[in-house]
Amino acid sequence: MGEVLGAYPGAQRALFRRYHIGGCASCGFQPTETLEQVCQRNGTLDVDEVMQHIRTSHEQDEKILIEPKELAEWLKQEKSIRLLDVRSREEFEAVHIEGAVLMSQPVTQQILAEGTNMRPLLIIDHQGKQGLDAAAYFLGHGLTNVRCLRGGIDAWSQEVDPKLPRYQLG
Repeated sequence: MGEVLGAYPGAQRALFRRYHIGGCASCGFQPTETLEQVCQRNGTLDVDEVMQHIRTSHEQDEKILIEPKELAEWLKQEKSIRLLDVRSREEFEAVHIEGAVLMSQPVTQQILAEGTNMRPLLIIDHQGKQGLDAAAYFLGHGLTNVRCLRGGIDAWSQEVDPKLPRYQLG
């Protein structure tokens, strides 16, 4: 599973979404297990079918991602983009993209209450690893105009705004 997750970072989300595998202790898996072992333990699933689902989900994830420079250009042209930062409060307070708001329960409720697909929602995380989970949440609640910053704020600070300090988590 370690190799699968390395090649397809959204594999756990894909497995959980379709097969309810990997979301809790009772259906979790270890990185040392093979996909075949996980499939066998979860109702003798067809390994090729599961792998195809992981690949398809990965392709869908790729369509959601936006490059930092592409976002910078988009922000110049489209002022209605909502930048939603899903990092911790401490990370957000240390460094954030101008105009971004920190994800919180009230902000999430407001976005969902608006229920509009007219206003783009752009998810920002640290290095582009957790943002797709947040995007999946909003997509699952009916929003369709959701994107994720590839590489997160770390890539933004390298490719667009080098004045933003970079950091590493412990």
